Amino acid sequence: MKQALIWEIIFSIGLIATSACNSSNTETIETETEIDTTSVEQAIVLHSLPDTTYPSTEKLKYDITVFDTITPGQLAYLNSAYENAQGILTFRGTPYRDAPFCAHIDSIPTELSIDWTYTTEFDNTKTDFGTWGGGTGWTGQPLYIHWTQEQVEAFKQKPDSLTQHFDDEEIIIGSLSGYVHFINYKTGKASRKKIDALNNIKGTPSLDPSLNGNLYVGQGIPREHPIGAEVINLNTHSVTHFFPNDPQAWRGWGAYDASPIIVGGFLFRVGENGTVYKFTVADSVLKLHSTLRYKANGCNAAGMESSMAVYSDYGYTTDNHGNILCINLNNLQPVWYYDNHDDTDASPVIEIEDGIPYLYSGCEMDRQGMEGISYIVKLNALTGEKIWEQQIECKKSISGGKHFDGGMYSTPLLGRGNCEDLIFTNICLYNSEGSGKLYAISKKSGKIVYSTPLKCYAWSSPIAIMNKKNEMFIFTGDTQGRAYVIEAKTGKILICEQIGSNFESSPIAIDNHIVIGSRGSNIYKLSIR
Repeated sequence: MKQALIWEIIFSIGLIATSACNSSNTETIETETEIDTTSVEQAIVLHSLPDTTYPSTEKLKYDITVFDTITPGQLAYLNSAYENAQGILTFRGTPYRDAPFCAHIDSIPTELSIDWTYTTEFDNTKTDFGTWGGGTGWTGQPLYIHWTQEQVEAFKQKPDSLTQHFDDEEIIIGSLSGYVHFINYKTGKASRKKIDALNNIKGTPSLDPSLNGNLYVGQGIPREHPIGAEVINLNTHSVTHFFPNDPQAWRGWGAYDASPIIVGGFLFRVGENGTVYKFTVADSVLKLHSTLRYKANGCNAAGMESSMAVYSDYGYTTDNHGNILCINLNNLQPVWYYDNHDDTDASPVIEIEDGIPYLYSGCEMDRQGMEGISYIVKLNALTGEKIWEQQIECKKSISGGKHFDGGMYSTPLLGRGNCEDLIFTNICLYNSEGSGKLYAISKKSGKIVYSTPLKCYAWSSPIAIMNKKNEMFIFTGDTQGRAYVIEAKTGKILICEQIGSNFESSPIAIDNHIVIGSRGSNIYKLSIR
């Protein structure tokens, strides 16, 4: 048993502060963006967790390889590296993948408008997997960073990478066109020159919370080979590290859709080649420390497209075979294993209840045939014990010679305010042409409280909107480019606007604004009033 390390962490739910927003009959008043110190806070004391394994891991075959035998693998700290971040630096904002950011408005939302539209290039390259165009795909979440004045001035000392529109608030987004784009959050103009990532980007990049300049980017589709993972350094505005196809991987597909995470001074990146990678980061330079390769139930290794969630020194991954795996991040030893039946691309979400971490996850309907079940589960994150399971029937859809799997692609949204007892997610049903629903599920029992039919199915992950009465509303998009605002308590659709062409990507919220990318070419900043 390793010595317990105790760290005090105070997580502030609601990373970004409110901006004053009056009703639709009065003028909107803008205020400076700042950290929200008025939101509900949850004090959590983190301990180093047991260095143990449960019998469930006997179903795994795995290999742990340590490449750096000099650097100890023990995490240097347990508190979140993202808790004081001035922005949204990774998929869903924190190691819990719990999207603590939300939009803030005065009362009941009645209007959705476009502040600006940023257009990416469109890539017509014909790959072995089709033409991917531009804009953003799944998960494609933007990042948001509010630089300090000192950081702004430091960047301006190297102006070759900047445009005249560079400012202290910046959106960073990876595009299906194969470029990383930098956008002035206020104006929607390019803030830096775009960077060629060489291959199409589907997932969400991650900005190192130490602000050492490292932007971690995963390539999604090969238009040229090799395909792999990159580090782009914003200080030099160049690609400083490329990790190509891994010949030791147990699976041959070398894409990286997952958003990497910094934990305890290490970078953890999971790959679609069935490997968990652990890197040291010193002076912005990556060095491979160790790897975990695994397979379950006698099957071949599966790829990981979801982003790893983390609680203390345990990490949680899901994969294309429905395996949910808890890993001790100090030594990459599996702690427990759970079989959730089918392909799981949605990222797991962690929430603390009465001092115990619980994990929510849901699968697609992929390996079951043309009809099947999307299994949504709540697990004890320390032991892997199933608390409840919800089963939702769904089908595959065939269109234009392609099939589209049913089930859950969106990462669940934890309820807050007047909906603290609920969790929300989008499910692709295909019971009728293009059908899908937003589900509200009881956190305690797993029972469906309601489901709201959408005009088309949704892969995009929902986010929260809160008003001054602590009432929760939900923003989500569908795959025909509609944006919805839904009353979270009842499921009533308050706003449904046609805006983009296809919102596969997940949005972020700052003040009373939403930033979301669309397939095709466009990135949007929206206002909610």
